[in-house]
This record gives sequence, structure tokens and C-alpha cells, in this order.
Amino acid sequence: MVVSLASWFDTSDRNPAAMTADEIIATLGLQPHPEGGHFAETYRDPLLVNGRAASTAIYYLLKSGESSHWHRVDASEVWLYHAGAPLELRIAEADGARYTRILGVDLATAERPQWVVPAMAWQAARSLGDWTLVSCTVAPGFEFSGFEMAAPGFEP
Repeated sequence: MVVSLASWFDTSDRNPAAMTADEIIATLGLQPHPEGGHFAETYRDPLLVNGRAASTAIYYLLKSGESSHWHRVDASEVWLYHAGAPLELRIAEADGARYTRILGVDLATAERPQWVVPAMAWQAARSLGDWTLVSCTVAPGFEFSGFEMAAPGFEP
């Protein structure tokens, strides 16, 4: 007897790309983020280092027209692409280096599925399509006391 596993491997009905941004926001329980977009903290390490979680992780979604406004964090932040359109990530480091990276899966066009933003570097992001879903991990863990949002109109 031959058993077909094709239907088991067919995930088209569960593919985030087939969902709308609002469906993903509802499914993942995302809330508005102060810097723009929507997020949910998914992990806060119980291990404390100098009274601070060793690491944290969030889901983060930007819809078309939304942006992660210029801000900086007092710890390194790793952006990890999951689904949707590519994401434009702009970075301005403390030493004056300024660059843009595109997060996505089209490696042939220099997209990358992850990028690290150094501690205290200014950063801003936007979706290059209808929406983008990423995760961000911060180590040591994210604390709003270590978060600084730039004034409107800021350009490093």
C-alpha cells in the first residue's frame, strides 16, 4: 500500500504569506509598538545578568506605510526575517558609519535573513511591500529604560 504524504506537506493554507497583516497581528497577539508597527514579547530570559534578563525576543510586524522610527537601544539587537515583503533596515553607528541593509530571502540580490544592529546605533526600518514579519532579539535583554526614540524629523 502506498500512502501519499503530499497533503501533509502542503502548507499553503497555513503560509503566513497567504494571510493579511491584520490576520497575523491577531494570530500572534501583536500590540502597537511605541516606535511604530506591532509587536509581542515572546521570550524574556529568566537568567539575570547584573539584574537584567540575559536576552529577550519579540515578534515585530510592519505594515505598508508604517515604520520603525529612528531609535537606539543600549544593547545589540539581531533582526531575523520571517515572512512577507523584504524589510529595509537603516543603521547609523556611533562611529559615523551609515548603511542600509535589506532583510529577506533573495540572497542573489544581497538580501539577508538576519542582521545585527550594534548597541547604541541609530536604527529605522520599513516594509518594502504590504507587510513584513521579523523577530528581534536583544542581549542583554531589552528594557524600555535603555530605549531612546529620536525626535520627529531626526536624520543621523
